[in-house]
Amino acid sequence: MCAIAGIIDFDGREIHIDEEKLLDTMARRGPDQQGTYHRGPARLLHTRLAVVDPDSGHQPFVLSARGGLALVYNGELYNTVELRNVLVGLGHRFEGHSDTEVVAHAYAEWGADCVKRFNGIFAFAVWEEERQRLFLARDRMGVKPLFFSLAEDRLCFASEIKTLLEFPGVSQRVDRDGLLEIMLLGPGRTPGRGVFRDIRELEGACCAYWSKTGWRTWRYWTPEDLDTAETFEDAAAHVRELVTDAVERQLVSDVPVCTFLSGGLDSSIISAIADKAFCLRDKTLHTFSVTYKDNAKYFTAGKFQPDSDDDFIDLMADSLHGEHHRIVLDSADVAAALYEAAEARDLPGMADVDSSLLLFCREVKKHATVALSGECADEIFGGYPWYRDPSIREREGFPWAQSTGYRASFLRPEVLAGADPFEYVDSRYRATVAETPVLPGRAGLERRMRELMWLNLRWFMQTLLDRKDRMSMWSGLEVRVPFCDWRIVQYLYTAPWAYKDWRGREKGLLREAMKGLLPEEILWRKKSPYPKTHHPAYLAAVSGMLREVLEKPGAPLLDVVRREAVEELLADPDHGAGSPWYGQLMARPQTIAYLVQVNHWLEHYHIELV
Repeated sequence: MCAIAGIIDFDGREIHIDEEKLLDTMARRGPDQQGTYHRGPARLLHTRLAVVDPDSGHQPFVLSARGGLALVYNGELYNTVELRNVLVGLGHRFEGHSDTEVVAHAYAEWGADCVKRFNGIFAFAVWEEERQRLFLARDRMGVKPLFFSLAEDRLCFASEIKTLLEFPGVSQRVDRDGLLEIMLLGPGRTPGRGVFRDIRELEGACCAYWSKTGWRTWRYWTPEDLDTAETFEDAAAHVRELVTDAVERQLVSDVPVCTFLSGGLDSSIISAIADKAFCLRDKTLHTFSVTYKDNAKYFTAGKFQPDSDDDFIDLMADSLHGEHHRIVLDSADVAAALYEAAEARDLPGMADVDSSLLLFCREVKKHATVALSGECADEIFGGYPWYRDPSIREREGFPWAQSTGYRASFLRPEVLAGADPFEYVDSRYRATVAETPVLPGRAGLERRMRELMWLNLRWFMQTLLDRKDRMSMWSGLEVRVPFCDWRIVQYLYTAPWAYKDWRGREKGLLREAMKGLLPEEILWRKKSPYPKTHHPAYLAAVSGMLREVLEKPGAPLLDVVRREAVEELLADPDHGAGSPWYGQLMARPQTIAYLVQVNHWLEHYHIELV
């Protein structure tokens, strides 16, 4: 993985940028190598985390013989070998075995259509010297980030917002809609919005051209709704084949690879498949889990987290042939890392759900450069409560954020400036539902389940993917997500709900598909979310941090929220109990922590509210 950036300026002026400062903002994502390209109106920058073919694959990659192409690329292709063989048959010649070289030759051969042939996670830019135009593309699921800023004759782009903000003409201004993104939708974001007024995001499964004639963008893939005649048994066999192939493909690396292991279904499936592959190569798989100091003492079972992960982690680790590492985090450290997590994301995030992952990835990086993780299985196999509870799934609005009134109660009237918070949120919900890929005539439960899956793919999953990418790449750790293989997503999009809900169990199809692979206790374990600390010291720590904000003269948070509302949040243990900020992941302690992050973000980025 890497960081990419660039500027294309057609107004004829000399491009004045501070390359050293820009590369510094990119160094965490790419600590191994740096490179730049400057020709005519184009300047490209790249920092590399070397994973495949460390001795080759340097960037920017220039393909002079094919019309003068310069590529900067962040990602991994999992069908590199197949693509290289096709391209060799078409007359292309390769110097190494990196996927970077394959991407460049694929673009030279097929142009923009090359992305339809890619199986991987990526964001890349190709400057065509002869045609004087830039091509940008992002993977189907939006795993790898790509932001941009347009102004008259100039385009800037980068992997992260922090890099874009260092380009000339890109400001830290945030307008009312940007604040409403933070306060009414955050940590989610409207697809394509970068919160900052000058910044947008190229959405997943999208491409774009920038040239003297202007900006053009289009979507090159959406999941297709199809009827299926497969029996449940055939579907289970198909799922097992797809998931196994995705995991095995994503083990390819020239540097150490490990897996995250929470003791839940998804990470256990990935670890079991990886363990078998490692054994065949006579290698040892290293697995990693996260827990919290004194977790056994303070853990409280609830509807969404009925049991602690610890015993299940031990059971699963004992069933493998590898070496397990348990990372234990302290509540004080998790609270302190909230600031760093906001800087990694460039936005307020999922509070301790972010900061704990940042600390966890920092420890994992000491042992490996690549990790596989179980994100996104719940979105596509129907694992979340809002898929399964009829009273939730039939309710209008984002099911994970039924809290608009609660959120709006914090805002100063001048921030809303007459805007209707419910309409702001609901309009985005309605627009997403309206664009759901669905067959004509599809109705009832099957139609609603496709709407929910599309909502999850476009919104909730993107929030989790942002979190995983930024928190891991902050320490130069590449995390791959096999369940985001687009072939799995496409197949599950068409699977009947009765298959996903087999025997009345969440992710019933996936469980049946993986019979015999996992211990029965793991295979049928009730879903449990990402572990959070239950230690009262965490609530005390974040409460103290927020009180410090209130006591600080000129705290920028108080330009956005009402002091009285924050005081009530800190004083009332039941504040917001019926309206969690962001589903089961963000209750009162996380809401407090989120406001701490909002204040830090406003300060650290010198936000100018307009």
